[in-house]
Amino acid sequence: MYAGPTGIVLLTDRRVARGALVDVVAGAVGGGVRWVVLREKDLPRAERLALAADLRAILAEACGTLVVAGPDPLDGDAVHLPAAGPYPPPAVGLVGRSCHDTAELARLTTEHYATLSPVYETRTKPGYGPALRPAGLAALVTASPVPVLALGGIETPAQVTACVEAGAAGVAVLGAIMRADDPGETATTLGRAFQEAATTRVTTPAHSGGGPHATGLRPTVTTEGSSLTARSGHGRPQPSTATTGEHQ
Repeated sequence: MYAGPTGIVLLTDRRVARGALVDVVAGAVGGGVRWVVLREKDLPRAERLALAADLRAILAEACGTLVVAGPDPLDGDAVHLPAAGPYPPPAVGLVGRSCHDTAELARLTTEHYATLSPVYETRTKPGYGPALRPAGLAALVTASPVPVLALGGIETPAQVTACVEAGAAGVAVLGAIMRADDPGETATTLGRAFQEAATTRVTTPAHSGGGPHATGLRPTVTTEGSSLTARSGHGRPQPSTATTGEHQ
């Protein structure tokens, strides 16, 4: 059973955050986020290591998980790798990789999940694309050997819903939360959209638009009873409770 990132997955960018990065992440976690990908790859390792420790402490209180962008897990056990490498992936507990097309998906080996981007035009990387749109996302979800996170320009509940209906196991968000006046409120709003769409997909799998990873997706649980682990960098499967749970 898939035990990787799901729900609303927050990607960090301190350069666009409204306020200190740790405060924005704390607000998002308060709003239901349970998976955070630490980027900030331009920082010296010592500073990035300290930041990872701070974010893990925030996530630990909510039984959440920190994933580190790049092959160095920064004393954790979860990494997210670029499409360019390294190959093979490092032997850590959870590995994701950025993908953009079928050729990159075909190169996956022991990765646990992939991101697919950009689904929509994005302010963070203007001109990056072309945008997949939900139809292109659905086609790549079907082709993917692993569960997929939708990424790129996702800012509204309607966009979240469209990504879930296309078969995404989770929705990765950067600017919508980083730039928000109230990160917690934005996380809650997007998370509610994910939960509602995922619940519909669980109860009526045919509505998902296909993809080998769509059927049986369970909404993530945001309570402290969640079985995700901040320290290890990966989570265990959620119990089969949810037709009403909530987002990550």
